[in-house]
Amino acid sequence: MDKEQMPNAGTPEEGQNKEPETQNQVANDNDNEVASAQSEEQSHGSDRPEGGRGGRGRGKRGPGGGGREGGGRGGRGGDDRRGDRQDSEWEEKIIQVRRVTKVVKGGKKLSFRAVVAVGNGKGQVGVGIGKASEVIMAIQKGIADARKSLVSVPLIKTTIPHEIVGRQGSSRVLLKPAAKGTGVIAGGATRAVLELAGIGDVMCKSLGSRSPLNVARATVNGLSELRTFEQAARLRGITVKQMLS
Repeated sequence: MDKEQMPNAGTPEEGQNKEPETQNQVANDNDNEVASAQSEEQSHGSDRPEGGRGGRGRGKRGPGGGGREGGGRGGRGGDDRRGDRQDSEWEEKIIQVRRVTKVVKGGKKLSFRAVVAVGNGKGQVGVGIGKASEVIMAIQKGIADARKSLVSVPLIKTTIPHEIVGRQGSSRVLLKPAAKGTGVIAGGATRAVLELAGIGDVMCKSLGSRSPLNVARATVNGLSELRTFEQAARLRGITVKQMLS
């Protein structure tokens, strides 16, 4: 029988030499791809805007069970930080948190009432009330209500211009100016309101009902009626010298 002619596959040594050559080519190609990918990432990273890096997030799944849509949330920028700084100048103090009940058809409904004072320490202060089924929600409502009823307080250095009596219901609060270094001589709700208004030297006395809510409102009423010498002279139609003489 005639021997079939087989294709020339080469010697075994040549086959062994070809295998490492192909492996080296694949390795070099992989290294080139990794280097190009790193260079692209660096170029994209340099073009990122300032304001924080975006985090990884999980998007919504597609309607057909496919991949997820959307990425994670981005980091906070400089604008959000500026808003936080502006809000930080306002301070809040909780004057009273009390549980109250309301009689309804099916029985009694329990809730919480919070009396909160808000001020910036620069002559603006307000008192608000919040009611809710939870204490935290009541405090938040009280802060929002207090910011709606802010009053401006005229100051002479660290005290008030003159003596005055604030009234609310059956509560009366006497406010007197004091010399520097006296401090805030007051207690309870009156002290909290005066400190938030930025008054450092004053003498006070509660003359009527001791209810924290009425005392706080009487203090705010007295502060809102304060007038400087220039304002009083303008209302009378005279100069400050004529008024003081």
